[in-house]
Amino acid sequence: MAPSVYIISRVADPIFAVCMGLGAAALRINREEKEKGKTTQDTIDAARRRFGFPKRS
Repeated sequence: MAPSVYIISRVADPIFAVCMGLGAAALRINREEKEKGKTTQDTIDAARRRFGFPKRS
């Protein structure tokens, strides 16, 4: 039986995959919002409102 092959390590590979997925999703959302004419800050503010985070001053 061949040993398992990991890119980084057994623990770090899933963490790396989640980070890459979140980054890709954020990039796509930002790109789609810019096509609608919104700025990056507008997109961030909308996400904060949606998830209930207070607006930064």
